[in-house]
Amino acid sequence: MIKKQIIKGFCTIGLILAVIGSNAQNKIIAFSLENKNAKQYEKAEWKIDVVADFDNPYFQEDISIDMELKSPSGKRLNLPCYYEFGNSRKSTWRARFMAQEKGKYSYTFHLKKNEKVAFSTGSKTFNVSGSKMKGILHAASNWTFRFDNGEAFRGIGENICWESRADDDSKFFKALHENPKYNYEYMLPALSSHGGNYFRTWICSWNLPLDWKSGINNKRYTNSSAYFNPSAIAKMDRLVNLSDSLGLYMMLTLGPGAYDSKNGRYQVSTAEFFKDPKAKKQYYNRLRFIVARWGYSSAIGAWEFFNEIDNVQFRDKNNPIPAEDIVQWHSEMAEYLKKIDPFDHLITTSISHRDLKGLNNIDNIDFNQKHIYKNNRALPTTIVNYTRQFGKPYVIGEYGYEYDWSKNFDLFAQEMDSDFKRGLWYGLFSPTPVLPLSWWWEYFDNRGTDAYIRKVRTIQDRMMKAGKGNFDTFSATSSNAEVECYSVKCGEEYYIYLYNPKKEKHITKINLPLISSLYSAERYDCESGIFSALDNVTSIADNSQIVTAVLDPGTDAVYILKNK
Repeated sequence: MIKKQIIKGFCTIGLILAVIGSNAQNKIIAFSLENKNAKQYEKAEWKIDVVADFDNPYFQEDISIDMELKSPSGKRLNLPCYYEFGNSRKSTWRARFMAQEKGKYSYTFHLKKNEKVAFSTGSKTFNVSGSKMKGILHAASNWTFRFDNGEAFRGIGENICWESRADDDSKFFKALHENPKYNYEYMLPALSSHGGNYFRTWICSWNLPLDWKSGINNKRYTNSSAYFNPSAIAKMDRLVNLSDSLGLYMMLTLGPGAYDSKNGRYQVSTAEFFKDPKAKKQYYNRLRFIVARWGYSSAIGAWEFFNEIDNVQFRDKNNPIPAEDIVQWHSEMAEYLKKIDPFDHLITTSISHRDLKGLNNIDNIDFNQKHIYKNNRALPTTIVNYTRQFGKPYVIGEYGYEYDWSKNFDLFAQEMDSDFKRGLWYGLFSPTPVLPLSWWWEYFDNRGTDAYIRKVRTIQDRMMKAGKGNFDTFSATSSNAEVECYSVKCGEEYYIYLYNPKKEKHITKINLPLISSLYSAERYDCESGIFSALDNVTSIADNSQIVTAVLDPGTDAVYILKNK
């Protein structure tokens, strides 16, 4: 009996020593803050040297490093760190953090093996000074987002979903779409110069192909056997830095990534992708890497899980994926993304035109969205109806006069241009934090149409300033049923948008109930961008009226009234 206990004791000691010995081979040997003067709302970056065994450093079930922080206010934060290069003998990892508070932070690094802590560093501190930056975008109201510093934001821009492809399939605009000029370094400065502050872009097999080893329809990227494509990582780094330098915010469409063995992934069907536990774990690891590498940046305006998830659902029309599987996947992934993103970026996903029951009700999805083509009159009503029904902001992530790329847009170019312009104005006067985002960016750049964004931005800036980011609805009406009329109140200023879609001139009176007759008034011509003072304003009983609002065929104007 005593002999058995001695043997058992030796076995226990041996097991403890084996664990200690194993952990001794998994440790953080050095770490350093590379930018000593950390500032609020700017990147602070740590280099972390590690000795640890691993098969795949991107699998948290194999190995992971977390940075545990305590903010000056006492808030506990957990930041995932990412593997940069190296092997089991020595590897380099990085932590990228953006402080949302000023003052002294304390932090500790934890190395996990097999999802259990194998090594922790001692606690260190660093100080964060103030800056003029604004921070991350968060939900605020149906009309605006708000930065960390409290300033209101309203997005205006377009889709720039990818750079030029090596081989485009457009029947009429192949050469345009393959033009190497259409890269981020050209398109983003152009958007900024036009007054844009927001754009939408994709991670997919031909653009930012993070998950693809080969078969990339874009000469900017190289084939690689690495788990995450290094050329895609480098381009994403440059994209984030460029956007940040221009004051642009992106809706980054993450997509499903690759889920096939050809690209070194656990292979599943599209239907299984939404249910298989191993496929979900694979996606968790993908999200973790993306947050660890780029989550620090305020240029990430929103994480978007899928582009047009309903089209994915009905890819096999005879055997559609059950909506409940897709909705459950979104719910789980949104919850996980909120958990690992210490900066609390906005989260969204999109549909083409078919609603999935329950998708608009997911708590951790901050705003809903859909895409509308060939029906720009539906933009304001859709925004209003969905906002009212689901109690959260609604965004039109794509719109356009035509969606069929097999058609020659030049045959109806004026209609394309008019639709582009109208979508922006409809969005400006609707309760949405991001104005509708047009598609066909190369086409509109080639025509110079996207420079029109500046005309709308002029009025948007004035609205934001007048209302300090607050918008109130009020009911202005046109006496002429042929003239469209939309209105909004910002602070003490009243804005009325009039559009004459007809082929003949129209004159209308604008009824403005319950507004004092003592105000100044001016007219903004939407096409020329010219303001002009008005003196033809009269008061009738309790209603004020602009008597001579004259609109030529196909023209529009904004009338601005201000209480004296």
